Amino acid sequence: MAARATHAVVLGGGLAGTLAAAALAGHADHITLVERDRMPAGPQERTGVPQARHAHMLMSSGAEAIDALVPGVTKSLYAAGAHRVSVRKGLVSSTAQGWVPRSADLQYVITCGRALLDWTVRERVLMDPRVTLLQGTDVTGLDGDSRRVTAVRVRDRATGEASLIGADLVVDATGRGSAARTWLEELGIPRVREETVDTGLAYSTRLFRVPPGAERDFPAVTVMPSPADPVPGRSGTLLPIEDGRWLVTLTGLRPAQPPTDDAGFLPFARTLRTPVIGDLIEAAQPLGPVCGSRSTANRRRYYEELSLWPDGFVALGDALAAFNPVYGHGMSVAAKAATALRTDLERYGYLPERSRHVQRAVAATVNDAWALAVGQDVQYPDVIGPRPGAAAKLMRRYSARAARASATRPAVAAAIADIFTLSAPVSRLLAPRAVLGALRGPGAPPLTAPPFTERERALFSREPREPTRKTEQDTTQ
Repeated sequence: MAARATHAVVLGGGLAGTLAAAALAGHADHITLVERDRMPAGPQERTGVPQARHAHMLMSSGAEAIDALVPGVTKSLYAAGAHRVSVRKGLVSSTAQGWVPRSADLQYVITCGRALLDWTVRERVLMDPRVTLLQGTDVTGLDGDSRRVTAVRVRDRATGEASLIGADLVVDATGRGSAARTWLEELGIPRVREETVDTGLAYSTRLFRVPPGAERDFPAVTVMPSPADPVPGRSGTLLPIEDGRWLVTLTGLRPAQPPTDDAGFLPFARTLRTPVIGDLIEAAQPLGPVCGSRSTANRRRYYEELSLWPDGFVALGDALAAFNPVYGHGMSVAAKAATALRTDLERYGYLPERSRHVQRAVAATVNDAWALAVGQDVQYPDVIGPRPGAAAKLMRRYSARAARASATRPAVAAAIADIFTLSAPVSRLLAPRAVLGALRGPGAPPLTAPPFTERERALFSREPREPTRKTEQDTTQ
């Protein structure tokens, strides 16, 4: 029989932590989830996940990974009102290359409130009697030495009482604020290399009651930024979520960051490359105030590079790599990381000395999402971080050409949808059929207006024109 851990401790009770607990459940006699917050009884937001108020998309690859780790999650999400949005047919999207036609049903994303997703996963994971949630508890450090982590030091937030929790395996899933780098240095581990790419992006989000007629099958709407825009970095996302609501997130770079007051939200939405999101929310009822966020930097810690790594410790989720949330990849990467942890345990059983191998496997799940986020963000003015090299610039030019071609080239569209949902590596865009389609370019002029249906268009406060394509004469001027 494969070796099992007696006790595993997961630091952080958010999505990454609960998925890690699910991955460990068949390979440890007992798992303790240590969480600083007091968890709500239902799908409510909590202070430990401030980004939960903003737009989230669960990519198809992440949804499938979560269902494999915690069977039945997506079924429960749909039953609670979550939406399955087709990446082409269910999405009205304006990119730097123009409007994207809705002519294909490719990959999909699930849209719902982050609180609903977290609660659905957490409730199912905690049904396992081997998993215990220790709430209201701060993690203050690790115990052991540079060769082995043996315990976690914690403090009760209410009483201040400190204690030690022995562990065969410790998984850090404490998110962007992880102090693992300091904890490991205290045990004699060298300081890890850290890379940050920060555009200065700010978020503002508001909920709206869906207007009559848009309760079912209304598309998600995205207006993506382009570095070539006169005011670069402004974007917006409108997502249908549970309980008949739209979740609308607006973003902007310095000095064009979105306002966090109610009065400024709609006017800012109209300043995007297209005012389509502003037109839609003008006909909708606001629900609650505008919420802001500035925690959007890409940050990665290269633990897999360290020459010395302690047995019995693994870091994953945002504690390992946190992304600009505008790309929607963080939750899916966390699911893939937990899958990598489970795969190693299924193959080899619990072996403390495999912690270095597991950390490298987890780090590999980060690579594509990191390349996509950083490859886009380094283009913006005043970005903080390393500048792209010649190879990265060449790939960016090719990717832009492929995006233009994807409007009418099915092979290119399928490749881009697979990469966007993390269902295939970035190299998928270099497959022969995708390269041929990209080199041939678009087979028709681009759309000049958002591709809404007649029923969808009727919801606008100001009627947009019928989607048309530019003439050949227009495209040559």
